[in-house]
Amino acid sequence: MNPPYYWLWMLGIGAAGLGLFYLFWRTRKQDTAWPVTRSMAIFEKRRPSLQAAFFQAASQSGKPRGLRWTDCQWSDAIEWVRDRRTGQLLALVGVAISFAAIEGGDMEGVEAVSNLRNASAVFFFHDGDWHTAGHVIFNLNPDEAVEHFKGGYERVSF
Repeated sequence: MNPPYYWLWMLGIGAAGLGLFYLFWRTRKQDTAWPVTRSMAIFEKRRPSLQAAFFQAASQSGKPRGLRWTDCQWSDAIEWVRDRRTGQLLALVGVAISFAAIEGGDMEGVEAVSNLRNASAVFFFHDGDWHTAGHVIFNLNPDEAVEHFKGGYERVSF
């Protein structure tokens, strides 16, 4: 009587399946880390034009009401986060914003208008490039914004 060789075949197929699963898992892990570091490099390269685009979009938003955007002073503080709901990669960049009152508006004559406002500018990575819609998180630097919105943002590890 011949020994049952089908067990050896089953063992070999199982080992091959585990090996393929391991290779897939390793490749997937590397693929998720690579785009983050690559996207960070793209952001740094395009940072001046992205900051200009942010100022343009934010100053045309009409927010805050009664104020006109006059300047943005950018800091080196950046938090790289992922939106927990969408999975989209975001960069929160520290910025100090100055405003002027719109003539004839509600804020004209208010002394606090000229005070710099601490904030975080929001940039998002989409289709291989960085973009901005001029979204700003007022009164929170990037680190504080991540902590405040920890239910919505998670820090990106790389």
